[in-house]
Amino acid sequence: QVQLVESGGGLVQAGGSLRLACASSGRTLNRYAMGWFRQAPGKEREFVAAINRIDTVTYYAESVKGRFTISRDNAKNTLYLQMSSLKPEDTAIYFCAARTDAGIGLRPNEYTYWGQGTQVTVSS
Repeated sequence: QVQLVESGGGLVQAGGSLRLACASSGRTLNRYAMGWFRQAPGKEREFVAAINRIDTVTYYAESVKGRFTISRDNAKNTLYLQMSSLKPEDTAIYFCAARTDAGIGLRPNEYTYWGQGTQVTVSS
């Protein structure tokens, strides 16, 4: 198994930037394809970005494309989400997730392991 812990959330003004991190323990990160999801109160969990196991393919939701960048540092067992040009509609709890398949997944039920989430709040 792998344990995931997100960090880096906080309160920022619209137009600002944050970098989220997802630290893994247990099995090494390079065993998993990874994803970021977000969930606002009363809303379904929403796909944000994904990266394949060997760090050759990334995929983004249309709403964040060009503003967010997913990356991984397997040597540090850490996944990142760099968020720029933040908008109030980006406000949500952000979760990282791992799946044992090599390729990316776009739906929450394609992922097996989840972190506890970190809150991102963007003020206008």
